[in-house]
Amino acid sequence: MAKLNPNFISLILFALVVIVSAEVIFEEKFDDGWEKRWVQSDWKKDDNTAGEWKHTAGNWSGDATDKGIQTSEDYIFYAISAEFPEFSNKDKTLVFQFSVKHEQKLDCGGGYMKLLSDDVDQKKFGGDTPYSIMFGPDICGYSTKKVHAILTYNGANHLIKKEVPCETDQLTHVYTFVLRPDATYSILIDNVEKQTGSLYSDWDLLPPKKIKDPSATKPEDWDETEYIPDPEDKKPAGYDDIPKEIPDTDAKKPEDWDEEEDGEWTAPTIPNPEYNGEWEAKKIKNPNYKGKWKAPMIDNPEFKDDPELYVFPKLKYVGVELWQVKSGSLFDNVLVSDDPDYAKKLAEETWGKHKDAEKAAFDEAEKKKEEEESKDAPAESDAEGEAEDDDNEGDDSDNESKSEESKESEETDAAHDEL
Repeated sequence: MAKLNPNFISLILFALVVIVSAEVIFEEKFDDGWEKRWVQSDWKKDDNTAGEWKHTAGNWSGDATDKGIQTSEDYIFYAISAEFPEFSNKDKTLVFQFSVKHEQKLDCGGGYMKLLSDDVDQKKFGGDTPYSIMFGPDICGYSTKKVHAILTYNGANHLIKKEVPCETDQLTHVYTFVLRPDATYSILIDNVEKQTGSLYSDWDLLPPKKIKDPSATKPEDWDETEYIPDPEDKKPAGYDDIPKEIPDTDAKKPEDWDEEEDGEWTAPTIPNPEYNGEWEAKKIKNPNYKGKWKAPMIDNPEFKDDPELYVFPKLKYVGVELWQVKSGSLFDNVLVSDDPDYAKKLAEETWGKHKDAEKAAFDEAEKKKEEEESKDAPAESDAEGEAEDDDNEGDDSDNESKSEESKESEETDAAHDEL
């Protein structure tokens, strides 16, 4: 019997140790029984603007049995959460991951999720409920198409200062936030790192370590003028005698010009091509130039390091809280863990396994949609015949349409400002 290579055995044992050591705090694939694990909030029910979640794989998917939860009504608020055993990421890596698909071709709205700490009344979970981390894509118009990463520190919410573009199509994408004990982080989309850095530099969680010296003043002899007139440059002789305008030699006195009535005719003037404006000496580099003065940096007396800046000691819930003008956002495969490798593996086993089939299903759905729209479109002759009859009604319908658009825009902006 052949002997196994000791190095190979060690590699296998190491892999098993890594797998066993990985801790999955929370994992949700929204299979049967998911309603027992999630609590839908009563937030906004009193004013009839609380939406219901639909358990579905969506209108197109790579696997019809792989379902998530999807928003189902327009102009509605959504709030739902699940509890997991209280967890602290002290001395551990924190991984927060989920997938989201915007089937509605999202114009303005969020696809983010939240991690919450301490005890939360899940039936009252809503937009005002304090959270620890808010993470995920946010889209609104042409200007906002980015990944939010908001961290709560000392009771205040802090948005990441770096721009992280998000995906904007109608397919499923996986968003991953990794926070490490050395206070570094990574943001991944579809298992590809899109941003990385430090909590110290990319959020304003702490006062800056260094500040400009408030007592420093610019020295009196500090010269900030980069270029000066050349003292050796002299004005050419006769420069000031060159007129700005000269008579137009091509102009001729009109035939009907009457000097008794109109006065003596003089030719109009035109710009003199030889005139070069007020004379100025050419510029040369100032030999005394020292650059723009800047106050020296000193240690900030208000800065106090926090070695546990990255720690969220009482994480206990994961939730989705959204306002949707157009519904159709579908969430799935939620993970809270301490192992980035496990998160990547889960993403490949779910999104990675089905993404090609989902794209094919989407393309087929779009093709059918175009065919149906083509069938429903009126013939050209019919359209021309109806055009004249519609003219008188056009103004009223346009006004109604504009009114609805204005209402939609105002409601969307108001909800989006809550971020």
